[in-house]
Amino acid sequence: MHADQQLSKSLKPRHLSMIAIAGVIGAGLFVGSGAAIQQAGPGILVAYLAAGLVVILVMRMLGEMAAANPETGSFSTYADKALGRWAGFSIGWLYAWFWIIVLGIEATAGAAIMHRWVPGVDQWIWALVLMVLLTLTNLGSVKSYGEFEFWFASIKVAAIVIFLLAGIAAILGLMPGVSAPGVANLLDQGGFMPNGPGAVLAGILVVVFSFFGAEIATIAAGESENPVDAVKKAVKSTVWRILIFYIGSIAIVVTLLPWNDASVAKSPYVAVIELYGIPGAGTIMDIVVLTSVLSCLNSGLYTASRMLFSLSQRGDAPRSWMKISKRGVPAAAVLASTVVGFVTVGLNYIAPDTVFLFLVNTSGAIALFVWLVIATSQLILRQRMGAAAKDLDLKMWFFPYLTWIAIGAIVALIIGMVIIESTRESLFLSLALAAVVVAIGVFRYRKRGATPPEATTAEAEGATIGSGPAS
Repeated sequence: MHADQQLSKSLKPRHLSMIAIAGVIGAGLFVGSGAAIQQAGPGILVAYLAAGLVVILVMRMLGEMAAANPETGSFSTYADKALGRWAGFSIGWLYAWFWIIVLGIEATAGAAIMHRWVPGVDQWIWALVLMVLLTLTNLGSVKSYGEFEFWFASIKVAAIVIFLLAGIAAILGLMPGVSAPGVANLLDQGGFMPNGPGAVLAGILVVVFSFFGAEIATIAAGESENPVDAVKKAVKSTVWRILIFYIGSIAIVVTLLPWNDASVAKSPYVAVIELYGIPGAGTIMDIVVLTSVLSCLNSGLYTASRMLFSLSQRGDAPRSWMKISKRGVPAAAVLASTVVGFVTVGLNYIAPDTVFLFLVNTSGAIALFVWLVIATSQLILRQRMGAAAKDLDLKMWFFPYLTWIAIGAIVALIIGMVIIESTRESLFLSLALAAVVVAIGVFRYRKRGATPPEATTAEAEGATIGSGPAS
């Protein structure tokens, strides 16, 4: 491996498009949405719309910075320049930690499905096989990662498109054996918000985390042939992806089935497929969920490794992690992510209700921290630009008003996690972890100064957007 090599620029536009889509469509949509519907009723559509709007604003802000200066470290490098080296250090490590924890969660979920299909093989063996498979994919080349993600995302998109088309036909009374429901399921089961507006507000906290992952496209853009165009396309498509895939499919569920039906709580998409009269609904959904799990594993390992690589470049992680293989892959960073990932998988089997649950809870609010840092960084960097902002390829809408609204919404979500008992522990543990990491970052850079000697020249010089690192 050679430290002076560059990351491969072999991701194609079709890869970036599907990576952007895959980042939004996760297993949480297919499985976790049932609990959200049971909590808020048809009013969950309002929760998905509200959460989606926050994500759209965050992605627009991130897109503005990424189009001006594509970086593998994405928002972590922008935090360096906007808030100071301590901030880039802190949010970069927290983000890498989030995705490493996700590896343990997703590998276990995928193994559970495989074990149902092949019960003769222990579940932990399947988890090991899935981790090894995706590790080899990421070590091979960034193009192999892109290809896997392209096909994983294609399966998910095809499944949702078919689901939507069939759902529209059923709602219009065009599907044999399914009577048109009208608005009965939306209004006649206790009303549109049967459990009140408070349940809808609480539902936002349940669904908002389903959208985390959209930012992966801005990280991957650094390894594409034309990163600026890739970022612009990914950000601009965020709106329709959220409207169609999330809000559209959830609207199908709550229109066709009563929100309080037991089958909806268990698996809303399986319940609708069974309503269509399609045999093997459970198996079909298992295939789609397994694809989502593999996609999340693939992207989680890729994203964690690229963030560790970027931190290493800036002197915030072991220097050995910045070494790049002949294939243009930061293999050491991939292996570092994998090793911790294997440990979390093991802990999920050895101590699922103690150690592993504790680790999962420490990452529970990191998504909100990341979004808050993105919004704050964009606010500061854009203000520094002054009149030069008119030359930006991609701009945040109605700056600074929508930026402040997004910041307010994210802070409100964090406060909501304090108020709601089920999320309180996760928030406090996440805050405790963040406090430790921030303290390390502040101590590190008060002692060493704003720019570490190991930082690369490009990083130290600052980005196109903004006037350089804050001290």
